[in-house]
Amino acid sequence: MKKALYIFIAFVIPSVCFGAENVQALFASANASYAKGQYQEAVKAYQKIIDAGYQSAALYFNMGNASYKNGDVPSALLYYEKAHKLSPGDDDINFNIKFANLKTTDKIDEAPEFFVTKWWRGFILGISANALGWLSVLLILLASGILILYFFTTSVSIKKASFYGAMLFFIFGIFAVFIAVMQVNYFNGHREAIVFSPSVTVKSGPVEKAGALFVIHDGTKVNVLDDNNGWLKIKLANGSEGWIKSGDAREI
Repeated sequence: MKKALYIFIAFVIPSVCFGAENVQALFASANASYAKGQYQEAVKAYQKIIDAGYQSAALYFNMGNASYKNGDVPSALLYYEKAHKLSPGDDDINFNIKFANLKTTDKIDEAPEFFVTKWWRGFILGISANALGWLSVLLILLASGILILYFFTTSVSIKKASFYGAMLFFIFGIFAVFIAVMQVNYFNGHREAIVFSPSVTVKSGPVEKAGALFVIHDGTKVNVLDDNNGWLKIKLANGSEGWIKSGDAREI
């Protein structure tokens, strides 16, 4: 058992650290290529990091920027949307999504939405789940510290203030966890995709012979409702539904 542990320490841990250092170096190299206007080289470098299994809002955001500068609007939107999932409250990401959408062919008006639903979505997506997680830990640790003061102080007024203060921070901490869970559930329950084919005829059913309903173009974001034997059932922001081949879009 000890021998196995020594092997792990001697070989595995340095490998992980070495891999992380390689990724950081590659990320820095990609950023340098972008700064020099070598957008294709930057895309290749960012893609290597993504293919290695790494993900972060910064990585996806930079990949989106490089793709946009490289003239690939669908890829730019795909990675901006991936970044949005990890950091939904980031103003730069949200601005770039809107800006890149100006370059798409389809201008689809969103269906009317109940204002409470819209407000609630904006509320739970205001801060990233990762930040909410750290905030909840901080609040609960703070509550625990105040509670220690409650047990050791002899002052009645301090006891009362520390007790209610600890309870308040505990509640805020639990609420932060609740919002983080709601955000994760929101993204897990909303499958979305970006159309990559230049022009796609949306069908009434998941077969080639089904009737044509309407046409959409590359860069359009769609909600994925179902999949069936190589076909995706999609829904547009205006409520229109239909089927497209799965190869015509890439899921976010």
